[in-house]
Amino acid sequence: MAKRKTPSDSGDQSELPLNGGDAISATPASAPSAPSAPSAPAESDANGDTPPAEQPPPPKDNNPNAPLVRHYNSWFLDYASYVILDRAVPHIDDGLKPVQRRILHTLHEMDDGRFNKVANIVGAAMRFHPHGDASIEAALVAIAQRGLLIEPQGNFGNIFTGDGAAAARYIEARLTPFAREVVFNPKTTTWQLSYDGRAREPVTLPVKFPLVLAEGAEGIAVGLSTKILPHNFNDLCRASINHLQGKTFRIFPDFPTGGIADFSEYNNGERGGKVKVRARIEQRSKYLLAITELPYGVTTTSLIDSILAANAKGRIKVKHLDDNTADKVEILVHLPQGSDPDQLIQQLYVFSDCQVSISPAACVIETDANGNDRPLFLSVPDILKRSTDKTVSLLKQELEIRLEELESKWHWDSLVRIFIEEKVYKLIETCKTKEAADEAIRKGLQPFIKRLRRAITDEDITKLGDIPIKRTAAYNRFKADEEIKGIENEISDVKHNLRHLTAYAIKWFETLQEKYGKGHKRRTTYDEIEQISAAEVVAANQRLYVNREEGFIGLNWRQHEYITDCTILDDVICFMADGTMKVARVSDKVFMGREIIHAAILPKDGDSNFYTMVYQDKKTGKAFAKRFQVGGVTREKLYPLAPNEGSKVVYFHIAKKESDIPQKLDIELSGRCKARKKEFEFDMSAMNVGGRAAKGITVTEYPIKRVKAA
Repeated sequence: MAKRKTPSDSGDQSELPLNGGDAISATPASAPSAPSAPSAPAESDANGDTPPAEQPPPPKDNNPNAPLVRHYNSWFLDYASYVILDRAVPHIDDGLKPVQRRILHTLHEMDDGRFNKVANIVGAAMRFHPHGDASIEAALVAIAQRGLLIEPQGNFGNIFTGDGAAAARYIEARLTPFAREVVFNPKTTTWQLSYDGRAREPVTLPVKFPLVLAEGAEGIAVGLSTKILPHNFNDLCRASINHLQGKTFRIFPDFPTGGIADFSEYNNGERGGKVKVRARIEQRSKYLLAITELPYGVTTTSLIDSILAANAKGRIKVKHLDDNTADKVEILVHLPQGSDPDQLIQQLYVFSDCQVSISPAACVIETDANGNDRPLFLSVPDILKRSTDKTVSLLKQELEIRLEELESKWHWDSLVRIFIEEKVYKLIETCKTKEAADEAIRKGLQPFIKRLRRAITDEDITKLGDIPIKRTAAYNRFKADEEIKGIENEISDVKHNLRHLTAYAIKWFETLQEKYGKGHKRRTTYDEIEQISAAEVVAANQRLYVNREEGFIGLNWRQHEYITDCTILDDVICFMADGTMKVARVSDKVFMGREIIHAAILPKDGDSNFYTMVYQDKKTGKAFAKRFQVGGVTREKLYPLAPNEGSKVVYFHIAKKESDIPQKLDIELSGRCKARKKEFEFDMSAMNVGGRAAKGITVTEYPIKRVKAA
C-alpha cells in the first residue's frame, strides 16, 4: 500500500467524517430529468386509497464523464491509506506513529539539557505535524507519562485516576538520557521534507531498541486496528540478547498499572489472542477490602463507576468506597455487616472492571523493497527479532561511519605531521600565487606518499596551505604522535567490533540494561507461566555460600563464605580435599563433602575447564599428577578422582583454556622424608589431558609439603 498524504486533518486520534458536514457524498446527484406529460388520475383500490405514482427506474451506470467523478472515484482508498500509514499504526523501524516521531524530533532540535514549556514544544512540532495542537499535546503527555523517552516536570495527569494534565503553558518536558542515547543519530537518519517543504524531518528515527514493545501502541484505522501491549524494559533487553545468541525466548506484557494477568491465550500478541487481567485486591479487615493494582486500561474513576453500577443493579453489595489514590492505587471497599469478603472479591471480578479481557493485535507498518509502506500483522517475538536485527544494522552503520571519520582524521593528522616535520611548508614561502603554492606543496609531499593510506586530494592541499604560521611554530611532535596513536588504537577497536558485530550488539544491550534497567521492575504478575518464570527470576537474585570445612553449600548463608550469585535451577560442582568430586542442584543446604577446595556453578552447556591436580595416594604413599576435564556427570553422585579412598589433594588448579594450564610445578617435600633433594621442579609439558578417572603420572614417592606453579 503506497504512502499517501492528505492536505489536512482534525487530529491524530480522530478520523475525518465519512458522511455529513461539508464532506462530498459518495453518490453523485443525478442529472435533472425532462418534464413529463401529465398523467390520468390513478384509480382507487378496494380500500379507497390511491396507489403511489410509479417512480422512474434508477440509472444503471454512473456517467464516467460526470464533473465530480474524479473527486470521489478513489477517495475512500486514499483516505484509508492515509489513516493507516500516517496516523494510527506505528512503523516497525522505530515503533513510532508520525505524531510521536515529530514530537521527539522537535524535542531533539530544542534540546539543550533544560526543560522546555510544553506549549513551546507543541508550537514547534506543528511545523512538521499541522493537525492541531490538541493531538500533539495529547501524544506528548502520553509519552511523558510512561517516562521512558520524555522526562516530565509539573502536573502531567495521573494514569491511575485518569486525571488530565495541566495546561501546556504550565508544564515542561525534555528528553531522557535514554532517548538521547538510543533514539537519535543524524548520521544514520533518512530525511524527507516536511509537509510545506520548509524543513526536513526523519522518515523514521534510528531507534536501537524494540521501542514499540516497550511503549505499547494502540490505534484504530480504516479497516484495521493495532493493539500492542507494553512490555518490561529488562525483559526486552534479555530477549534481544537471547535472540542474538541464537536462544529461544518468551516475553509477556508488563502493564504500568500492575495487576495479575493470565497469558495462557496470549498467542504471542497476534490476532485472535486474549489476555485476562485482574486487579489486585487485599483484605484489610473483616469488612474492608483494598484494591491496590488496576487492570491495564482501567482507571480508578472507571473502576469505581463500574462497582457502583453493579451495586445499583443488585449484583454486589458494598457500603461505600474511598479513593485514596495518589502515586499508588488505593481504593477502599467497605462491606456491609454480614458480608463474605471472599465471595465479594469473586463478585467484583465478575460484575465490575476488576477483571477485563484484552485482545491484542500486533500490526505495524513495513516498508517493502520498492519503498512502499504497507500494514503487516506480526507476532511479538517477530517484532522483537526484526527490531533487534535493525539495531545490529544501525550499530554496524555507526561503526562504519566512525571508522571513516577516524581514517579521515588519521590521514589529515599524518599530512600535517609530514607538512611540518619535513618542512614542506617552507617551499611555499617564495610562492607568489595560490596555484604556485599548491603545486609546491604537492611536489613536496610526493616523497612521503607511501606513509599515507589514501591519495592526497586538492582539498587536502588547500587546507595545508591555509595552516597559520603560528601553528607550525607551536607544533608539538610528541603530542601529535600520541594523538595519532590514539586514533590508530580506536581504529583497531572499531574494526574489531565490526568483525565481531554480534558480540558488540550483545554488549550494547547488556550495557543498556545496566544503565537504565534499575527502575524498571516488573509490575504485572501472572499465573502458572509467571510462577515458572518467577522461580527463575527470583532465583537469579539468590546468593550461594559455602562452608568449606564442614562440606556444605547453601543459599543465603551470610555467616559463611560467599561464592557467587545464582539461580535455584543451577548446579554446583565441588572438589574435595580427599580427591572426590560431586555435582548437586543448589538448595538451602546441601552436603557435598568435607574440606571443599573448590566450588563453582556448573555451566548449562557443560564444564569446559581444564583441571590440574596433584594428590598423595593413601595406599601407596606416592604422589601423582593428572590433567583432566569433568565431562558428563550425574547429580548427587560422588566421583572419586583418586584411585584409593583417603587420598589427599596437595595441589589443584583450574584453567579456562588449555594455554593457561601450568607446564611446570615447584615441588617441596616434607622435611621428615628420607629424600636427599627436598625441592625440585616437575615438568608436566608432555602430559596430556585425560579423563577424570585417570590415575596420572608419578611425581614422587615421598610425602609432599607444598606445590606451586613454576
